[in-house]
Amino acid sequence: MIPDAILSQWGPLAAPPRLIRDRENAVYEVQFADGTHAALRLHRTGYQSAEGIRSELRWTERLADTGFPCPRPLRTKAGDLIADGMPCASVVTWIDAAPIGENGVPFDGPLAEQCALYERLGRLIKRLHQTTDRLDQSGITRPHWDLDALLGPDPLWGRFWDNPALAPAEVETLLIARGQAAEALAALENPDIGLIHADLLQENILQADDALSLIDFDDSGMGYRLYDLGTALIQHAENPDLDSLADALCRGYDAPGARAAVPLFMMLRAFASCGWIISRTGADDPRQRFYAERALRCVDRFQA
Repeated sequence: MIPDAILSQWGPLAAPPRLIRDRENAVYEVQFADGTHAALRLHRTGYQSAEGIRSELRWTERLADTGFPCPRPLRTKAGDLIADGMPCASVVTWIDAAPIGENGVPFDGPLAEQCALYERLGRLIKRLHQTTDRLDQSGITRPHWDLDALLGPDPLWGRFWDNPALAPAEVETLLIARGQAAEALAALENPDIGLIHADLLQENILQADDALSLIDFDDSGMGYRLYDLGTALIQHAENPDLDSLADALCRGYDAPGARAAVPLFMMLRAFASCGWIISRTGADDPRQRFYAERALRCVDRFQA
């Protein structure tokens, strides 16, 4: 339940809150007495600092000011972006749209429609990056998705090579690929680095008719812009139509070298997820093996 002390900082509710997601954060659909329809997040303690959450919301507030399709933060009665406490809470406007898909569920409809969707998504990601570069970025302090955070001795989401579902030979495969990926990142000429969403999974991309919106900037940070493309494709790593979707996404994104870099950045996201799951479940949970196998599959694709 949401503590009354938190709700009082925005106002009374017209109806009980509805829990819609409980992953890194507990997310509730709420309807305030003044008619405002919103999403309220109870942030996982220790995942992001209070200032980090404020930074995320400063970014999305400024994006929303430009008309970019993302949730707008709703400030407290005192004008703050968050209710700072245990747990920390924030409220953003509700977007009345559905996710474009979910992990492990095949797309419906013909491939041409799927590719058209991913070409539009590529254009939206490009718009996100270009719009962000024109914003005032003062007061925005977020984690870094750089070489060290992805491949260093203690990656941001965990030492993926320590995933308990990996066999010794598979650990060695990931460590070799880790070194190759570091060389590939270092060899990139003038990589575009800036604020990225960093978690563009299907569940965080909403669609109403042909209009797309992006939600859940909780993992955003400073990093390689092409990482957003790898993340947008990672749930299709086992999809036989992956190449067509990647072609469409990169056609929409329209940046030199983007298509050639997709296997690298998909592998980097697969590594991150392989590390992320370690602390989220028990060692014998089948999801450990799922993410380990996805990482190994992405290594094969990168090395091909």
